[in-house]
Amino acid sequence: MQAPKSTELLERLVAFDTTSRLSNLSLIAFVEDYLAGLGVTSHRVMDETGEKANLWATIGPSENGGIILSGHTDVVPVDGQTWSSDPFQLSLRDGRLYGRGSCDMKGFLASVLAAVPEMVARPMARPIHIAFSYDEEVGCLGVKRLISWLSDEGIAPAYCIVGEPTLMEVVIGHKGKRSIRVTVRGRSCHSSLSPFGVNAVDYAALLAVRLREIGQRLATEGPFDAAYDVPHSTAHTGILSGGTALNIVPDLCRMDCEFRVLPGEDADALVDEFVAYARDVLEPEMKAIAPEAGIEIDVFAGFPGLDTPTDAEVTTLVRRFAGSNGDGKVAFGTEAGRFSNTLGVPTIVCGPGSIEEAHKPDEFIALDQLARCDAFLGRVIDWASAGR
Repeated sequence: MQAPKSTELLERLVAFDTTSRLSNLSLIAFVEDYLAGLGVTSHRVMDETGEKANLWATIGPSENGGIILSGHTDVVPVDGQTWSSDPFQLSLRDGRLYGRGSCDMKGFLASVLAAVPEMVARPMARPIHIAFSYDEEVGCLGVKRLISWLSDEGIAPAYCIVGEPTLMEVVIGHKGKRSIRVTVRGRSCHSSLSPFGVNAVDYAALLAVRLREIGQRLATEGPFDAAYDVPHSTAHTGILSGGTALNIVPDLCRMDCEFRVLPGEDADALVDEFVAYARDVLEPEMKAIAPEAGIEIDVFAGFPGLDTPTDAEVTTLVRRFAGSNGDGKVAFGTEAGRFSNTLGVPTIVCGPGSIEEAHKPDEFIALDQLARCDAFLGRVIDWASAGR
């Protein structure tokens, strides 16, 4: 098989609509067939519905050690966005490849797949593992099943690179996250009799204000890490929705909010503080009027932060792959925290494209970024091959 270019493979990958709400199995089947054509066996780790899968493959010796090249297959929706071209058809304009997921993060997946023929052709002293996941965009959920399977199988790679877009810069840290969904149930009545009702919107608003107060405390008191653009943990309300008419006291309000925390800060303690305010302060007021009223709080997603030391072996190694002397930290989250904290594999984030282009209409990756990633992976293969 003639080695395909990363741009050709990216065109194939972008054509699969793998928005997180949809199945990714068509893309996974394509990758399986591609790898099988090169003599590489892969293994699916399914979700509980059978509609999505992680994919794992090893090239080189079947032993522990080596390095994971990891990326997610799902993308964010295009709903409500205005694109200049079909988001699921790769389009080249002015040295940029446009398409949903081109940057986040099918560009990295394409570069990895384009490098497989060279991996297969070289005598490998260390294994290179490929890990493609699902449902990263909705809380780094799918990779949890892959990591559990790796642990059960006793597979222990030495290092991991998660290829999220960093402009091929070496990233050693990112924040952790807790995503919270709140449902406030009150009692409805005519607005002229509002003291006899329990206004669900009012109580959700009080929760939003409490969250803001926690965020202000974090901004003022820290802890702080100057390596981050936002050097402290944050609290944020993203959605607050309730009510049906002005003259009706609303009996239902929903709120989605989050904490993004520095590595080492106890995210669950912040969640507990938020929950305690709902349980100990707000609910007694609500139930004194309407015993059926209450607040449901669901921590529906979350992931740990990443905090790899700047002098760690993996940091030094990946800086060499990237041709870089420096490293940094980012506010956005990745699956790297799960590989590092749950599986215990030292992990770095480094991949092509800019996070500033991710999730936007007309998302793109520059051709020179793909070329840099291809060269980066060539150095990974040099390291893994015999005699290196």
